[in-house]
Amino acid sequence: MERAELRSLVLATGCAEERGGFVFLCDPKWTAAQRAQFEALKSKIGNRRAKVFSGWLCVPTGGTSGGVKFARHDERTLSAAVRGFGRHFGLKCVNAVGVLPAHHVSGLMARVRCAATGGKYLGCEWKKLEAGDTPRLKGGPWVISLVPTQMQRLLRTRATVAWLRKFEIIFLGGGPVWPALADEAAAARLRVSLSYGMTETAAMVAALRPEEFLAGARSSGPALPHAQLAIARGGRIRVTGNSVFRGYFPERKSARTWLTEDLGRIDACRHLHVLGRRDAVIITGGKKVFPTEVEAALRASREFADVAVLGVPDREWGEAVVACYPCRAARPDMARAVAALAPHQRPKRFVALADWPRNAQGKVNRAALAAAVLAQRA
Repeated sequence: MERAELRSLVLATGCAEERGGFVFLCDPKWTAAQRAQFEALKSKIGNRRAKVFSGWLCVPTGGTSGGVKFARHDERTLSAAVRGFGRHFGLKCVNAVGVLPAHHVSGLMARVRCAATGGKYLGCEWKKLEAGDTPRLKGGPWVISLVPTQMQRLLRTRATVAWLRKFEIIFLGGGPVWPALADEAAAARLRVSLSYGMTETAAMVAALRPEEFLAGARSSGPALPHAQLAIARGGRIRVTGNSVFRGYFPERKSARTWLTEDLGRIDACRHLHVLGRRDAVIITGGKKVFPTEVEAALRASREFADVAVLGVPDREWGEAVVACYPCRAARPDMARAVAALAPHQRPKRFVALADWPRNAQGKVNRAALAAAVLAQRA
C-alpha cells in the first residue's frame, strides 16, 4: 500500500490529527487528563514540519492503565501485516464489516486490509448491531472482528447468530476468551478464529483457522507468515517481523523484534497459547495465580455477566485475589462460582461495582478497578 493512499485513508476516518509530518489517531472519548498527555506529546514535535520517512503513523496504545502513548507505524509495517494475513487465510480480497473504531488497531487494520486488497469495508454501529439491526451482506466472502464481550452479547439472539453464520471468518481477540464462550460459539457453528496481536505488531501475528476451531482447537493458532514467535526467558512472548512497530513516539527503534509483557507457550504443532500478562500474575501466600484462569472459571459458573480478577496488597497473603463484577439485582451464588477453583485461586473478596470500566474494545481499566477496590476497603 502506498504512503499517500494510506495517509488519505487514515485522515478520512475523522479521528486523525496531523502535526509536523506525523499523523496521530485519536480517541474522541479520551478524558481531559488523557487529552493533556496527548498535547504534551505533540509539543515534542515543535512547529516545524519535518520529512518523516518511517513511523509517521502514530496509533494510540494505552494498555489497561489508562495512560496514552503512541506506537509508530507506516505503510511498510501495515503492508507486511496485510500480506501475511492474506496468505494465512487464503484471502486475495478482504471484505469486512467493521464495528471497532478506527483509532483502535483492529478497527484500523480492517479498513487497511480492505483498501489494500480492493475489497469492501462496511462500517456498522455497535449499538445497532447489538439491538439486532444487522446490515445486509452482498457478495463475499466477509470477515468481522469482535471482542469477547461483543460475541457474548450477539450469541443471545437467534437472529444475530444466524447473521454471524454468514461470515467466512469471525476474528475474536482483544481480550481473553473464556472456554464457555468459545464452546458456545462452536456449538452455534460459527467460523471463529482465535487470534493474538497488539498495536505494536499491527494487529494479529497469530491466528487459529476456523476449521481448527470447529474441530475443537482453542489456542491462538500458529504464527502468520509475516511473523516469527518465540518464548523468551521467563516465558514472555517475543515477536519478530516486518510488521513490528518503529518505537513509541517520539523515540524511534530500528529492531524488528518486540518482547511483549504477555506470557505464553508454543506447543508441538507450533500453536501459541497465551497464559496472561506477566505484570498481572498474583503471588498470594507464595503461590502464583493467573487472573485469566480465575476469570474463566468464574465466567463458566454463569453467575456473572462480567468479571475481572486482580491482586491487591494484603498483610497476611502478600497479595489477595479479588474479583470485581458489575452490580445487578440478584447477588451471585459465590459457592457455586468458586467450586471449580483451587483453594489458593479462590477470591478473598468479591466487589460489586456500579461503574464498570470496560471500553468498546473489551479492555478493562484494571487501574480503575484497583482504585475502586482500595477505596472500598479504606
